[in-house]
Amino acid sequence: MRNKKNVYAWAFYDWANSAYATVVIAGFFPIFFKTYYSAGSSAITSTSQLGFANALASFIIVLLAPLLGAIADAASLKKRFLSLFAYLGILMSASLALVPEGSWQIAIFLYVLGNIGFMGADTFYDALLSSVSDEKNVDFVSGLGFALGYLGGGILFGLNVWMVQNPALFGFENEAHAIKASFVGVALWWAIFSLPLIFFLKETQPKKQCTTSLLKEGYLRLKNTFSKITHLKGIVLFLCAYWLYIDGVDTIIRMAVDYGMALGFDIHNLIFSLLIVQFVGFPATLAFAKLAQYWETKKAIFVAISVYLCIIIWATMMQEVYEFYILAGMIALVQGGIQALSRSYYSKMIPPQNAAEFFGFYNFLGKFAAILGPLLVAIVALFSKSSRLSIASISILFILGAVLLYFVDEKKIAQNLKSA
Repeated sequence: MRNKKNVYAWAFYDWANSAYATVVIAGFFPIFFKTYYSAGSSAITSTSQLGFANALASFIIVLLAPLLGAIADAASLKKRFLSLFAYLGILMSASLALVPEGSWQIAIFLYVLGNIGFMGADTFYDALLSSVSDEKNVDFVSGLGFALGYLGGGILFGLNVWMVQNPALFGFENEAHAIKASFVGVALWWAIFSLPLIFFLKETQPKKQCTTSLLKEGYLRLKNTFSKITHLKGIVLFLCAYWLYIDGVDTIIRMAVDYGMALGFDIHNLIFSLLIVQFVGFPATLAFAKLAQYWETKKAIFVAISVYLCIIIWATMMQEVYEFYILAGMIALVQGGIQALSRSYYSKMIPPQNAAEFFGFYNFLGKFAAILGPLLVAIVALFSKSSRLSIASISILFILGAVLLYFVDEKKIAQNLKSA
């Protein structure tokens, strides 16, 4: 393993930013948006508003990520860009506490900016993976990051759930004040635990001054990378496969709680199900990382896709709240694994010196998928008036993604890239 300080400084950022993913994106914001920010709107209307908000944030990242990735590679600015986007997300998370009841437009605006910060920072975080790992341990290092994310996000979320259920114990007037305080808590957590990466992880390439010529170089590098990718059919195949199946994964992450509420399940039960995901996800992600070390990474991804298809079938048939708990447990077994192994599988195919721009395209497709998934849910919900049909529609993405992934050969891709 490369420098352990770098590895753990890198992995610990997942502990930091997963607080936003867990508490804000997956946890309290969908609930609070329906009951507070968008109070008085129907369940279908608020679902559509949330879906369009997630889609807009992803679309903006789609436009920015590849070019910024090329610039970051040219000037060794990955850490700097990561910090810039992270602190945008941190500021927006804290600002959600200032939004009054019924002001759904302001809440959506801050939420979109917060998601841009979260996703933009993730682009450069992913790109730093090749700087702290090698081919032998990349699956483990990638899995370690996601596992720490589950644990860190779960710990803070557990504390926030306690606050929300016992507001008086913590000095709050009601649940709404406790939820707003949790948004501020996320900002502090994210800011503090980002510091190890910012101070201890070293970028190896010499920095160039950020000037107009650097922007031009970024465009040229982006053009060169795009040319390489389009001439390597294997990478195109993988990126298309990833685009499809990660669409389903991201949509389930973002819309699961909203779906449970649409089925009439109690909010407290939905929150506890998220805690199951966090604490089961921690060992499950490490187990998937170990599985990939002793088995082929691609086969492990296939296992995860198969489980997700079972998850969707189960979700469309749910009637009782205990079934939602089972659903949460199933998601926890594979969510971190499919994300971590997809990242490490891709990193094996690309040159380390171009990691940020290659991961710019990787996140380009990942975030573009995050546009289509929530948009698909929103449109199907509006036209069919059925939350079950909107979830069922996601299954085709996993099936098509698995078919394309079958034809990917990462070793051949890496060899072709070296000779390109």
